[in-house]
Amino acid sequence: MRLRILLPTEIFMDETVNKVTAEAQNGYFSLLPKHLDFTAVLVPGIFSYELPDNGRTVYLAVDEGVLVKYGEDVLVSTRNAVRGDDLGKLEQTIEKQFNVLDEREKIMRSAMAKIEAGFVRRFLEIQTNG
Repeated sequence: MRLRILLPTEIFMDETVNKVTAEAQNGYFSLLPKHLDFTAVLVPGIFSYELPDNGRTVYLAVDEGVLVKYGEDVLVSTRNAVRGDDLGKLEQTIEKQFNVLDEREKIMRSAMAKIEAGFVRRFLEIQTNG
């Protein structure tokens, strides 16, 4: 299978693999080359794949995203990914880095809601006084 992991600003990786394991909202799943076409929404977690030449498993920490398997291609689109050999460190990365991004996103959404509410309030004032 050809695995490509796409980030918003770059192609994180493009490799031939034997097996892919990822986590969706309902748990972990694995894909092999002969599996049916498949689509899943990924949650922040550990993503792994097996290399064909030596059978070595490579681990990544991935943020939320989408996985699509179509024929021999597996495409993963995610906001962020980090490669590492130590699973403990990858779990810490998920906890710290990806959850911090979620907190920033919540703060930004809250600020946008306040701006929108102020805009609507001002628009209604102009309409009432105009």
